[in-house]
Amino acid sequence: MFLALKRLVIGKPLKTLDESSQSLSKGKALALLSSDALSSVAYGTESITAVLLTGGIAALWLQLPIALLVVVLLTAIVLSYRQIIHAYPSGGGAYAVASENWGSKVGLVAGGSLLVDYMLTVAVSASAAADAMTAAIPALLPYAVPVSLVIIILLTAMNLRGLRESANFLMVPVYFFIVVMALTILWGLYQALSGQIPYHAAARIGTDFSGLTIVFFLRAFSSGSSSLTGVEAISNAVPNFKAPKEKHAASTLAMMAVILAAFFMGITFLSYWYGIRPNAHSTVLSQIAATTFGGHNLFFYLVQLATAMILAVAANTGFSAFPVLAVNLAKDKYLPHLYMDRGDRLGYSNGILSLSVGAMILTIIFHGSTDNLIPLYTVGVFVPFTLSQSGMMIHWYRHRPRFWIGKASINAVGAFISAGLVIILFTTRFSHVWPYVILMPIVLTIFFKIRKHYESIAHQLRLQYVNDTGKIRHEYDGATAIVLVSNLTRVTAEAVDYAQSIATKVVAMHVSFDMNPAKEAKIEARFKEDFPDVRYVDVHTSYRSIVKPIVGFVTKVSRQSEKINHSVTVVIPQFVPKKPWQNILHNQSSLRLRTALSTMDNISISTYYYHLSE
Repeated sequence: MFLALKRLVIGKPLKTLDESSQSLSKGKALALLSSDALSSVAYGTESITAVLLTGGIAALWLQLPIALLVVVLLTAIVLSYRQIIHAYPSGGGAYAVASENWGSKVGLVAGGSLLVDYMLTVAVSASAAADAMTAAIPALLPYAVPVSLVIIILLTAMNLRGLRESANFLMVPVYFFIVVMALTILWGLYQALSGQIPYHAAARIGTDFSGLTIVFFLRAFSSGSSSLTGVEAISNAVPNFKAPKEKHAASTLAMMAVILAAFFMGITFLSYWYGIRPNAHSTVLSQIAATTFGGHNLFFYLVQLATAMILAVAANTGFSAFPVLAVNLAKDKYLPHLYMDRGDRLGYSNGILSLSVGAMILTIIFHGSTDNLIPLYTVGVFVPFTLSQSGMMIHWYRHRPRFWIGKASINAVGAFISAGLVIILFTTRFSHVWPYVILMPIVLTIFFKIRKHYESIAHQLRLQYVNDTGKIRHEYDGATAIVLVSNLTRVTAEAVDYAQSIATKVVAMHVSFDMNPAKEAKIEARFKEDFPDVRYVDVHTSYRSIVKPIVGFVTKVSRQSEKINHSVTVVIPQFVPKKPWQNILHNQSSLRLRTALSTMDNISISTYYYHLSE
């Protein structure tokens, strides 16, 4: 049943040779990897105006210079990441750059920040999509968090189907959003410039007001910079592109940046021209749509639909980039190696599932509030931005290719602004970003613990050589097998036969209780009759558990076997029902025994399976 459900959800397994067919073209990659960045158009301007409004309506004209400054920062970051794509085509983005140029510990700060940030990406996007749905359908407002969780589950299932199918699905909402936004902005600009929609700005450009301070301005700028989240995802996913991978990835990044800049400036200008003010009942983008198209008509609902769709699928950027970053960390032994395993559809399924679970937990913790999530989300992006761009400055200085000073200057601008934003966020929004200070040391500690474990295993499992003439190997003089006997059945009898075929000495061990001594004596007599050459040991216990007496007996036999240089194998007989559901009708004592015995040194565990026919 589980297998049938799995096939229904994710499809049939793909062959390893089909991996090349999963590579992305520029058109599909734009849909798959830029949805997060493009979706920020829906809340970037609103984040700026929400802060500015705290200083009074006279401050709303500042959204224009702030938007221009955000575009300058976008340009610096995109140019920097285009350089990273060519310099580090294996993916990893900020983690790879920071690790090579700043050292592994700094690289882990970048990698850890991005791992958490991709979880926040999914949580923010799903929550924002739920907000857009509740704005259009107010009856859904009490169910915002469950709606967010459903969106995450649907995206998880879609991504488990593989890159190509995910991209094919995402092309519809992403390109639909691009077309709808382009029409909305162009029609709005035409009406504004032609005078069909009069100038309704709350304050003219340059209007002075008493609340204007550098801290106030920078706080609004930091809020608007949330529009730049997701820009780094393409550099992390370079291996997913079709060849030539670097060229296609860099072109896709440039296309995404141009679209994002045009939309962000267009929406911000219309917000200023229309005199839009954010409120709890309607988003800035929905107010722009209503004004541009003259009310809640078909075109208004198309904008709402496009916005909800792009916000829902924006989470997919995290699903695309998180698994690749996890692979790079796993290769360096900072994450479990299971993150390097490909699933049935050639995607990194374990990374996808981990991201999904983490995002759902964050959504529940923060109650699906984008206002609470976005500041933490933003600092998680700009820390890696700062480390990667400053790392590229070191990279250019070390290698000094042609025009390296100009390239390093671009990185310097991006690093300076990104570092400034991190400082601003911590000084002006500390009440929202303080979890980062606690979370990152925890993440780094986990990385170091995992690395230490893998290094310890490598040291313990490494073959040792003596004078390069031979390996130190343990040569046994014989083998002892302990067969666990509950009742004398066919599976027990065959398990004893198997033990005699692999061991020079076989011991049958039975645990007896106080309840029925006559039955225990009958089992022993019957066993000695059938296997006169096998030693039968009855260990009595007054308690109901068989685990403790068995572990104690195996420990004694192991110590005795060391003296005669024997290996010790514990044989556990187990019958297997024909149908999986029938397992729940039987106790799981063999599972408990294997778990307990697996902690013992110098013990091998062998399960003898007897398959039932009905």
